[in-house]
Amino acid sequence: MALFSRRHVLGLGIGALSAPLLHPARAVDAGANVHGLSVFGDLKYPPDFQHFDYVNVSAPKGGTFSLIPSVRAYNQSYQTFNSLNAYILKGDGAQGMDMTFAPLMARANDEPDAMYGLVAKSVQISADKLTYRFALRPEARFHDGSKLTGHDAAFSLTTLKTKGHPLILTQLRDMVKAEAPDEATLVVTFAEKRARDVPLYVAGLPIFSKSYYATRPFDESTLDIPLGSGPYKVGKFEVNRYIEFERVKDWWGAELPVSRGSYNFDVVRYEFYRDRDVAFEGFTAKSYLFREEFTARIWATRYDFPAVKDGRVKRETLPDETPSGAQGWFINTRRDKFRDPRVREALIQAFDFEWTNKTIMYGAYARTHSPFQNSDMMAEGPPSPEELKLLEPFRGQVPDEVFAAPFVPPVSDGSGQDRTLLRKASQLLQEAGLVIKDGKRVLPNGEPFRIEFLADEPSLQPHHAPYIKNLGTVGIDATLRIVDPVQYRARVEDFDFDMTIERFSMSATPGDTMRPFFSSQAAATKGSYNLAGIANPAIDALLEKIIGANSRTELTIACRAFDRVFRAGRYWVPQWYRTSHPIAYWDVFAHPAKPPRYAQGVGAPENWWTDPDKAARAEQAK
Repeated sequence: MALFSRRHVLGLGIGALSAPLLHPARAVDAGANVHGLSVFGDLKYPPDFQHFDYVNVSAPKGGTFSLIPSVRAYNQSYQTFNSLNAYILKGDGAQGMDMTFAPLMARANDEPDAMYGLVAKSVQISADKLTYRFALRPEARFHDGSKLTGHDAAFSLTTLKTKGHPLILTQLRDMVKAEAPDEATLVVTFAEKRARDVPLYVAGLPIFSKSYYATRPFDESTLDIPLGSGPYKVGKFEVNRYIEFERVKDWWGAELPVSRGSYNFDVVRYEFYRDRDVAFEGFTAKSYLFREEFTARIWATRYDFPAVKDGRVKRETLPDETPSGAQGWFINTRRDKFRDPRVREALIQAFDFEWTNKTIMYGAYARTHSPFQNSDMMAEGPPSPEELKLLEPFRGQVPDEVFAAPFVPPVSDGSGQDRTLLRKASQLLQEAGLVIKDGKRVLPNGEPFRIEFLADEPSLQPHHAPYIKNLGTVGIDATLRIVDPVQYRARVEDFDFDMTIERFSMSATPGDTMRPFFSSQAAATKGSYNLAGIANPAIDALLEKIIGANSRTELTIACRAFDRVFRAGRYWVPQWYRTSHPIAYWDVFAHPAKPPRYAQGVGAPENWWTDPDKAARAEQAK
């Protein structure tokens, strides 16, 4: 079973624990010109820093890094692509397109949320913190040599706000306008009571060429190569099979502090497979060179092929200190049959995690409880006085358990069919009016209670099968439907499913980026990540508390209060997580000893490089 992505859209795949600052800069004052941004103003790196601490500035350039996708954002798929526009709803966007565009600022992966200047050399923040004036670098260029200006940046933000993917529209709702008073300046105005993290989200968005799109529609799926300004440009590709990105040898940003030691490979290539087992065989045949292993069965049983035994393929388990996030079967509460929380809890009681982990996943995982799993933002024990202060206004509107210890999924006896838990599931269904008739569970309206699990690959079958069997034991007619990735994405975007698996993780500083997952607005927005259809006034109000927190302490308290209400809603059947990155790679690479704490994945390919000696030995061994 895959853990799906350890990464997600910008601002979602990073940790939720505050990092110690080695030489913290003073929080920035409004009105000052600053070289970086963070939510609460603290920056680790001073204005004259030369490079991030976690990179190897002496890393050689060259070689090829090839992999299969382990991250998706917006319209991307793990298994296929048919468009080079990865920022709209239409089509299946190619992986890696973000490498072809340069944003205003770049993330520092050893800080919770800090960003430093890339296209923008500095930013001035107004006293009311509603206007951000970015000064652009005069050397910034698109790949055709044309100058990247404030007009391009203003066009990009305005276009993404009106024509971008629905998730982008949601996260830009507090951006009022973007204007360019001249070529060297971008002025972004935000709404009053703006979400705390919106300026950082804006600073990380791609910048497109205004002149390029003067004759082309932005909101269309296309295989035309867009004009970029990033460290890579699109090279060879074959739809649905592979895409290569070529390093721009004379890239204008290569010697900036945020870039030194990164983007070391001449070619980054993504391979696409429809089946995980076939993808693994591709790795053993050296069809691609790097693999982050998300399937416990494969990690435990199949890394015994000759290249592993003779050392040509290396295996490592790298630590993952980021929050483990949420993975589970999300229940589509838009459908009447799932409206009663007792029904949803019955579905939780029927899943035997202990048996599944032991029998199918070699005991490699722990049970997920919370979307803030493995972080200090996860609720535990009774609420603190500070949490109660946030929760009291909703007493009587939310379950009483919100004011006690948070909901934790049951622990089974590991038999695969724990009679106590199945009896409780049956009792909950009975209490909700779903009685047994002719051996089958029926809804209050007399219709049979059926559940269709939706998936897009066959490797998920072993994990569904025992769960479906248990549901059958309590009278529920459950089936698994596997569709191709294109149909799967279309159905999920239209919320045309009963239950489906998804994984996501929250950022180090959760804020506006939570809206697409949990808000009532997102529940009604096609293509949002609110798969469960959560439309809860208490959750909406607590989201605003999270977004409006003025300190990390306030943020942590608000997240814990939110966690209690979310878990009380029984919106998902929690699955599992692990706190490490099992990786395998053909031994031609080198990498920093430890990935930075908040890096997406293991920092590959961004901070890895080809080892010339290893590559030469591998070539001689052919």
